[in-house]
Amino acid sequence: MNTPSKSMQQLCVIQISDNLTLPLSEVEIHAIRAQGSGGQNVNKVSTAVHLQFDVGASSLPDPYKERLLNLRDSRISKDGVITIKAQRYNSQLKNKEDALNRLAALIKSVTVQKKTRKPTQPSKAAKAKRLENKAKRSQIKSQRGKVEER
Repeated sequence: MNTPSKSMQQLCVIQISDNLTLPLSEVEIHAIRAQGSGGQNVNKVSTAVHLQFDVGASSLPDPYKERLLNLRDSRISKDGVITIKAQRYNSQLKNKEDALNRLAALIKSVTVQKKTRKPTQPSKAAKAKRLENKAKRSQIKSQRGKVEER
């Protein structure tokens, strides 16, 4: 039995990170006509790409699904479907790559877990230093007043 080559495997999956891949079968890609100016080519050729990815039905780990669905992003519908429209390039292949890269970037943004902030208190030495500097500034400013003659 032949094993698929590395380039063939790359065509079947989207690489999100070192340990997270997404099968291309979970992504729907439709070619549509691009909007805006561009001459006759725009009217004849479907170069823009409409990508749809259902988060709930995907093979992503549950924590990533939850974080994706909690994102406040206009590209994510209430049903949990991510919709990306790519029409930056005049080539359908480049627009398809652009849409897949943008989907990978969106998913990658939720894979990084932010560190929780630990509230801290200033040390006694820091408090004392601040009060000492405050007293010095106060002394300097109080000496700036008008000189009274006796």
